[in-house]
Amino acid sequence: MTYHFRQALLAMRGNLTATLSTLVTMTLTLLMLGFVLLLTLNVDRTLQQLESQVEVAAFLKPDANDADLLSRMRALPQVREARLVTSEAVLEEMTRDSPYTRDAAALVGNPFPDTLRMRVSRVEDSRAVAAAASALPGVEDVEYGAGYVDPTVKTLTAVRWAGYALVGLLLLGTLFNILNAVRVAMYARRNEISVMRLLGATRGFIRLPHVIEGLLVGLTAALLSVGLLTPAYLRLAQRIQELAPVFPVVTDSATLLPLLAGVAVLGILIGLLGSLFATRRYLQELE
Repeated sequence: MTYHFRQALLAMRGNLTATLSTLVTMTLTLLMLGFVLLLTLNVDRTLQQLESQVEVAAFLKPDANDADLLSRMRALPQVREARLVTSEAVLEEMTRDSPYTRDAAALVGNPFPDTLRMRVSRVEDSRAVAAAASALPGVEDVEYGAGYVDPTVKTLTAVRWAGYALVGLLLLGTLFNILNAVRVAMYARRNEISVMRLLGATRGFIRLPHVIEGLLVGLTAALLSVGLLTPAYLRLAQRIQELAPVFPVVTDSATLLPLLAGVAVLGILIGLLGSLFATRRYLQELE
């Protein structure tokens, strides 16, 4: 194993430009991947908080069958919770926010209708639930905050998928860089490899130094990316909490550690799999 490790280091030094290019590309890719995963994690946390606050309110007509409408809305799979709020209860709520409301109601009567309030399983379901409620007989109007719910969902979803697409392209480019670096290293040692084959060296013996090379590049990139990403994210999270404490920024170690470990493991796997594939292809071309 010492021989193979030494040969891997010699190959990396002999192809320093290709090795550094692969290392930089892989580090940047893992940084981007970690950033997108952390962004997605915070987006999901924000959506969860939004889901806990968003309500679809269906305002009922005076002659509506409240109990029937309530049971029909509860039957929808997208509805997590549904309850009926009477006009008197709505007036009581409005009075707590504005004491003068009850005085106005004493003059003109209670202007608030009975209301069905539904909480959805996912914030994306708000529009579908609102449409279903609007189609029911006895429903006069429906409100679910479309002015901010729909744009927020679209923006967060677009950011998530754009990040995934970018990371996919970067991972593909990094894999090709590793393939190229290992092939260059093996080509530089083609005469030595030919002699080793003539002497009866196995394919595994020939491939192992180059597999170690890819593994070392992946391990180095993983350590660099996690070492740069962790303090940068924690500092950014602290800054966001100071400027906008309403956002539920993820900072607990129980959530962050598995994600960062996954980024590191992915970097190592990319280096390992890339070198395995490259050495196999090159030896097949020689045969």
